[in-house]
Amino acid sequence: MEKALVILMPLVGTMLGSSFVFFLKDGISARLEKLLLGFASGVMISSSFFALLLPALEISEESTKLPYLTVSIGFLLGIVFLLLLDSYTPHLHLDSQESEGIKTKRFTKSTLICFAIVLHNIPEGIAVGATYAASELGSRSISLNSAIALSLAIAIQNLPEGAIVALPMCKSGEKRLKAFVLGSLSGAVEPIATISVMVFAGLATSLLPYLLSFAAGAMIYVVVEELIPESQSGKHSNIATVGVAIGFVLMLILESALG
Repeated sequence: MEKALVILMPLVGTMLGSSFVFFLKDGISARLEKLLLGFASGVMISSSFFALLLPALEISEESTKLPYLTVSIGFLLGIVFLLLLDSYTPHLHLDSQESEGIKTKRFTKSTLICFAIVLHNIPEGIAVGATYAASELGSRSISLNSAIALSLAIAIQNLPEGAIVALPMCKSGEKRLKAFVLGSLSGAVEPIATISVMVFAGLATSLLPYLLSFAAGAMIYVVVEELIPESQSGKHSNIATVGVAIGFVLMLILESALG
């Protein structure tokens, strides 16, 4: 039961956020969008540190004399992994007119936007899978409650993320049902990534610190490369900063209360 909860919560969050297309006719305001982008950034930064890097260091200290080296390697590999995906996967960010990655005319604008969110969600799925695997393998640094706390925090973050993806599609002319489906599908990669990491960690338990720090690096890449620039561009950047603070503190509270 707990395993299914951890795996599916982030996807449910995305689906609930995407369902806003059936209730909001005019989309979300620029101020609210900035707040939500900042909130997502805060959750991911806090999660990377408290739920991933710190436990990775603690686990590494039990098996190596150079724990910082293990964590640094995993972190940098996570950065490189997302850098490669970002460089070669066709995708389009919400406030951009030109797609990134390999140029292609095979996909519609809505699909390219969906691909951009998929790139965001891969690190989150890896993070949830790594923390759950650590708790299952008896790590003293990560409990089952910690994995649930991280999954819940990402699910909360995915609520606005699903809305931010689906509502602009609807506003640009897509039917509400199609916008909802595409928005929901952008979160489907998370349970896939989560299950994959769980299986991989079970086969190679010694790689657990690398997986945790890898997930942290991938999440930080998304924050620095995409979320922060989007939240700080144009007007209302101060609102985005408030969102970062709220998201960071929320994850800190969840980790402290449930971890």
